[in-house]
Amino acid sequence: MQLRFLIAALAALTLSTAALADAGHSHGDDRAYGEPGDPKKPARTIQITMRESDGKMVFIPNKIDIRKGEQVKFAIRNNGELDHEIVLATLDENLKHAVEMAKNPDMEHDDPNAKRLAPKKTGEIVWKFTKAGEFDFSCLIPGHREAGMFGKIVVK
Repeated sequence: MQLRFLIAALAALTLSTAALADAGHSHGDDRAYGEPGDPKKPARTIQITMRESDGKMVFIPNKIDIRKGEQVKFAIRNNGELDHEIVLATLDENLKHAVEMAKNPDMEHDDPNAKRLAPKKTGEIVWKFTKAGEFDFSCLIPGHREAGMFGKIVVK
């Protein structure tokens, strides 16, 4: 009987921990800023560099124009000396998620709209922008967005 209780308690703890680690990440398929792209389909490649410069942290470029319905492959490179990440979302979602990241700075993203990179590493995100609007991309590692590491995506 005690073993069953212990197993049930561990299962509940594991499930609640997974939910907390995913705070702000679960979106289902209906995101305001689009959906994961299909890597087998054609996509426009946009290079994004992350780095520190003159006491600031930056994305280059920090403004990107995209056509509604367009699939984009973001080729991301961390040219900095620190870990950085890029999270695609609405500004409101990223600001809320930044609060969660402040509480758990080592949180790693396993989402199609986010990528964390160590210095001198590369990665990619394939994304299809299905709705028009202005969206955000940010590094949500505590202090990085505040140091200037954010940008705007304009979908027309």
